[in-house]
Amino acid sequence: MAETADWPYDADRDDPLTKLRIPVVGSPWPRWHYIVAFDSGRLDDEQQHRPTDREARMLASFLEEYIHHWYNATWQYKLAERPFDVDGGANGVVFRKWGEGDWGFRRRTWSQGPTYVPTHPRIRGGKSPGPLTLVQVMDRIHTIGDEPMKRWTDWKAAHPEVFGEDNHGA
Repeated sequence: MAETADWPYDADRDDPLTKLRIPVVGSPWPRWHYIVAFDSGRLDDEQQHRPTDREARMLASFLEEYIHHWYNATWQYKLAERPFDVDGGANGVVFRKWGEGDWGFRRRTWSQGPTYVPTHPRIRGGKSPGPLTLVQVMDRIHTIGDEPMKRWTDWKAAHPEVFGEDNHGA
């Protein structure tokens, strides 16, 4: 993940997720303000867990929904000029996979509390949910109150090829 003059990003240039515009970083705190990133856990000594092909498509769709909802055509074009979607004003999301069916996330702006929600399986206690599937984590990100926002549930329903018919699993 070395930064060079032609690759200033703190993301793996050769990772397959790069083709989906998902930067793979080795830390919960990427230097760039990515809208969506995947923390590969390279700073940990433990096993690294990668998204399945289906989960990778979900990450890309999550990013697409965010861009579709928050940016007009002009800004979408500006975002597309880089290999990743970067916006210092966005409260970006970093995803982390702990194991099969066990995902966490963090917001770029978080400065207190746990690094990820759900927390690492080794330190989960009574207040941390988990394990949660990737879809459950995405639902949680889009939830205000008791239910995920309608715009998100509509997005998932419109993309059964990514989220499946029940769109609560994975």
